[in-house]
Amino acid sequence: MQMTSEDLIEVTEFTWPKGYDADSTHAGLKPDQDDMGWIYSEEPADAAGVYTTNQFQAAPTKLTKQTINLAHKLQAVVMNAGNANSCNGSQGETDAIMMQKMAADRLQIDPHMVGIASTGVIGEPLPMAKIKAGISQLKLTKNVGVTKAILTTDTHPKTITVKCLIGGKVVTTTGFCKGSGMIHPNMATMLGFVTTDAAIAGNDLQQLLSATVDETFNQITVDGDTSTNDMVVVMANGAAGNDPLKETDSDYPTFVVAFKKVLTHLAQEIAGDGEGASKLVEVNVTGVYDHLEGQQVAKAIVGSNLVKAMIFGEDGNWGRIMQAIGQTTAHVDLDGVSIAINDLQLVKNSLGTGIDDAEVSKTLNQPKVTIDVDLNAGQASGTAWGCDLTYKYVQINASYRS
Repeated sequence: MQMTSEDLIEVTEFTWPKGYDADSTHAGLKPDQDDMGWIYSEEPADAAGVYTTNQFQAAPTKLTKQTINLAHKLQAVVMNAGNANSCNGSQGETDAIMMQKMAADRLQIDPHMVGIASTGVIGEPLPMAKIKAGISQLKLTKNVGVTKAILTTDTHPKTITVKCLIGGKVVTTTGFCKGSGMIHPNMATMLGFVTTDAAIAGNDLQQLLSATVDETFNQITVDGDTSTNDMVVVMANGAAGNDPLKETDSDYPTFVVAFKKVLTHLAQEIAGDGEGASKLVEVNVTGVYDHLEGQQVAKAIVGSNLVKAMIFGEDGNWGRIMQAIGQTTAHVDLDGVSIAINDLQLVKNSLGTGIDDAEVSKTLNQPKVTIDVDLNAGQASGTAWGCDLTYKYVQINASYRS
């Protein structure tokens, strides 16, 4: 690929960055799809991670956090769907360590260079014979099947590749994730993996990841629940050949924009693929006292079951948006709030504009619904993403284990 400095950032067809391999296989954890996979860097990579805040943090999540925190280095991540290995006590912790060791032995690297990730049903022992068989089948290929092997109730893989020019070198950053239900800040029932061939120190990568997750994955919600297994892991192996990135570098902002584009896209993909969802919902709040309040209000609106049901029913009942705003502690001009849905202004100066209900219903029939709110209380803003609440959501979760 030829790039010039004018190109800066480009979204391309999904591909692995330089120096990475990946593969997937069917280990029998799920009946009809690949359910195990890995990603592998030819050279040890700098690494960073963020993890669920649920008090019942699953054994694989806890172990990966411990592993990355040793030196912010990883060379591989092995993952499975169909079983979360969560709430399994000391046996779950032993099985997580064994899964890590099996992958390390297969790759002939140190176990402390392997992260592990699991997703699926909570409280069922990890079937180690199937895990062992699955790991034995994984190869070092450029297979993209791993993007499907982590899916649970997702309807499709969620992927993106972004290229940018750093120090005259083309840097590729690729991300994929899963997540559909049990999604609420902090993070989701999600596993997210980002690989890049950029050179950036692990501590700097950690700082960038944590800040970017706050603006992306922590601003999505589907059902108000936080999983035991959530994590996002990033590996940076330096194979692009750029000098290690620092905040003071002139090219650093370019990498930050490319990196945020990857995480933003994945976050929106998760929100739009919420269990049973028919619409992606984006909430943009302006006129806010500070950014934190903007994020709080946007999240409150997109997370309100009344708002979500309103959008599913294609009913322009803007009072539900007002009540969601009022439940927060944000500064609000009580006589100066404006609300628009897909550019149709429903509220001005906290009063209804009298717009025709049929016109509102028509715009709510779109696959993406954008709610713009002005609190008239400052200069800051905030954004969050979610989806509508449908009959299908209840159907899926009423029979999740069957």
